[in-house]
Parts: sequence; C-alpha cells; structure tokens
Amino acid sequence: MSNPQGPYQPVQPAAWPAQPTGQPAQPTGQPRNPGEHAAPPLPGNPPQYGAPGQYSSEGPFGLPGQEPPAQSRRKLWTILGVVGGVLLLAVVGVLILVTIVNGATNHARGLADSFTKLVIAGDSSKAYDDYLDPALHEQLTKEDFIAGIKTLEMDSTCKTAYNEVKASTENGTKAADVAGLITCDGDKKIDLVYRFEGTDELKMINIKLKPQA
Repeated sequence: MSNPQGPYQPVQPAAWPAQPTGQPAQPTGQPRNPGEHAAPPLPGNPPQYGAPGQYSSEGPFGLPGQEPPAQSRRKLWTILGVVGGVLLLAVVGVLILVTIVNGATNHARGLADSFTKLVIAGDSSKAYDDYLDPALHEQLTKEDFIAGIKTLEMDSTCKTAYNEVKASTENGTKAADVAGLITCDGDKKIDLVYRFEGTDELKMINIKLKPQA
C-alpha cells in the first residue's frame, strides 16, 4: 500500500529572476556607474509635470507669459490723454492770462511815460487835452493845471523812474495805477501818482505831482 498524501502545500511564489549569467550583480545601495541612466518609467505611468488643470503663467526666463488685454491698454491711454489735455489747457490758460496782464501793464506804463514827458517838456496844454479824463477836467481847469506844472520847475535834466505799475479789469472797466519818482539836477525829486480808467480807452482820473520835502 502506498503512503497517504499529506496535507496540501501552497505553491510559493517564484523568486525574481536572477540576472543573466555573465553580468555581475549590482550591489544594493551602491551608486550607479557614471553615465548610467535611470530606468524609464513603467508603462501606463507617464511622467507628471504638474497638477492636473494647472498651467504656468510664466513664459521663458521667468517673464509673464500673458500680455495685458488690449481693452485695458486702450483705457489707460484714454485716461492719460484726458489728463494730458487738461494740463495743456491749464498751461495755455496761464500763458494767456500772463500775456494779457503784461500787455495791460505795458500799456499803462506807456501812457504814464508819454504824459510825464509832455509836462517835463513844458507842453502841459497837450497833456491836459490828450490824457486827462473829462470828469477830471470838471475838477481841474486847464489854467490851474498849467500853472501847477510850472511851479515844479522841471527841465530836460529830469528823469522818470516807475516804482509800481498795476493793471486790472473789473466789470468791463480797465484800471491802471502808476507810481514813481522824477529826479532832476540839483537834487530835486518829485513824487508822481497816476490813475487811469476806462472801457475802450484809458484816461487819467487822478494825478499827483508833488516835490519831496
């Protein structure tokens, strides 16, 4: 009689195939030889380059990979254009104002200078007729004006220097105030103060010619 078979023995899994004969086994834990490449990834497991659904916003060399939308650029240029236009208008307005003020000031200085040259030269009658306002004519007669100029005893040695010239416009009426000093030989000094007013043409409404004490 044959011996009865013992209990069923499970089959043990086969060991990992040994390396082919003729190639030395690679020691475990030792570094690879220079130039040796890592094993390629196993089939079905492609290399991962980032989390799914995420994309880098950087372009080459770390620069942003996307340009601002064209609409944003147009809005920026529009805003800059408006600001530049406002600044340009402000500058033009200031230049126009300065030009107007300088023109009025120079006009007032010219009137005062022409009037003073006439009275210094002894042509007081023409100065009275051409430069004094009709309202001032009612307060000061021509005879009194001429007589008053003669008492100053001005001659060709007298020179005029203007210390202050102001011009302004209010409610369509132009005005100019002029102050200065007439200096003559012999240390003679005469203070002058003129005021001109008018809408179209400036006329003298106030005059002061007085020797310094």
